[in-house]
Amino acid sequence: MSTSKIRLGILGSTRGTDMQAIIDAIEAERLTAEIEVVISDRKHAGILDRAREHGLQAVYLPAIKAGRRVERTVYDAQVSTVLREHQVDMVLLIGYMRIVSPEFCSSWEGRLVNVHPSLLPDFAGGMDSDVHAAVIASGRTETGCTVHLVTEEVDGGPILLQKRCAVLPDDDPQSLKQRVQHLEGEALIEVIARFVPSY
Repeated sequence: MSTSKIRLGILGSTRGTDMQAIIDAIEAERLTAEIEVVISDRKHAGILDRAREHGLQAVYLPAIKAGRRVERTVYDAQVSTVLREHQVDMVLLIGYMRIVSPEFCSSWEGRLVNVHPSLLPDFAGGMDSDVHAAVIASGRTETGCTVHLVTEEVDGGPILLQKRCAVLPDDDPQSLKQRVQHLEGEALIEVIARFVPSY
């Protein structure tokens, strides 16, 4: 593990359950890192509330202005500006319901990480509970999560870590999601711990 604190920027659109696992690991001194800023495209995203509860910098960047969607490259440039202001080493996508631009991928190459709720490449391109429903519908007996680098190909970047769990006969998407989310938090913690910032 790196001896200097890894400065994290987190982008999220939902509740930020996986971020809580990271916060807990930092507070328990299991992880030498600091969350510098949490950014969301949704004003009322739970991840912003969670950030504020823990005294973290929470930033809402609206993706729609004056009734018009902000062009993706322009929006991502705004996100990058905030991340750079906070001097982050590593950017985590946690429940971020946006596809980032090629320019954003390039700007943060090797430092931009996503967690996906399946064993990629299986069920790539899906989001949240839809992935768990698809896993159950497929009859799989095993699923899990994948932490991967983000590239222009959606869910196609190099895999950094996968964690696995069983799909139980009585699982529904919500019960499966709970079990996989626990793995997601642990997988992210492991990947952050292995990250070596390049100064």
